[in-house]
Amino acid sequence: MIHLDPPRWDPEQLEADRLAAITKFREERLQEPLEQYLEAFDTYRRALEDLLEATVDLTDLSTARLEILTDPALLEALRYTAGPPISEDDLKVLADASLAPSKLRADRDMGQRVIETILTALDHRRFPWLVEGREPNEDERTAAVLASAALMATQRLSTSRRSESKTSQEQSVRDALLDAGFEEVPTRRIETLAQAPNEGQFCGESQFGSRKADFVIGLWDGRTMPLECKVSNSSTNSIKRLNNDAAVKASRWIEEFGTIQTVPAAVLSGVFKRRNLEAAQEVGLTIFWAYKLDALLEWIERTRSDP
Repeated sequence: MIHLDPPRWDPEQLEADRLAAITKFREERLQEPLEQYLEAFDTYRRALEDLLEATVDLTDLSTARLEILTDPALLEALRYTAGPPISEDDLKVLADASLAPSKLRADRDMGQRVIETILTALDHRRFPWLVEGREPNEDERTAAVLASAALMATQRLSTSRRSESKTSQEQSVRDALLDAGFEEVPTRRIETLAQAPNEGQFCGESQFGSRKADFVIGLWDGRTMPLECKVSNSSTNSIKRLNNDAAVKASRWIEEFGTIQTVPAAVLSGVFKRRNLEAAQEVGLTIFWAYKLDALLEWIERTRSDP
């Protein structure tokens, strides 16, 4: 049986599509409401103020140690007093400690190690009075709170933005497939193509061979399309998202399942370099764009009959 070849875009089409995706990316970023940042900023400012009040401007972290370490908001604020901030995972390793409240209550020394670890990494620029062994003046205290709150709010929005972008993209793909008449079936582990969704079906994140795919789609002609959703906020980041991840998966899937019955694909949004797009195509990854999912659906529809 002769199957419909997946689209392979020429350099001019890739350039036009990537520029359109960048324009869409810019529009979405510029339209993000400032209120999200301001709300996060105000939340973190209050947490920093509470932390300074509970610890006498960080000069007495031992007295309120348990209160601080078992309160998620205060612990997060405390982690951000370090320069650079210390993640929870890093803090556990550096302090050789658990951050579980029950264990901190049961082991006084564990909590003290956490405090000492953070104090060792304290940002002396934001909290100069601790280095100089004195009380802060009001301007220093205010500046420390505002700088820390801005740092925390920026990090929170950056993290949530990446997560929300991918989640939104995946939901758009799911909705598009459902609107096109596909049936969503349970996720599964797919070791052979016989375990893949049938024609006109798809499943969400599933183990496809040795790698996970965001979606596995049963094409109308019996082939299987493992599909990745990738969002990139910079051309540098696109190498990681596209070439070092999606394209590597495509190569592995082709190696494991062959080119006759498998069509590895990716839906992209954001910023990508053309040469990275071309390189991904060369190893067998079929590229579609989130801003025009109709192209994906149109090609899938064409697999109902022989070319």
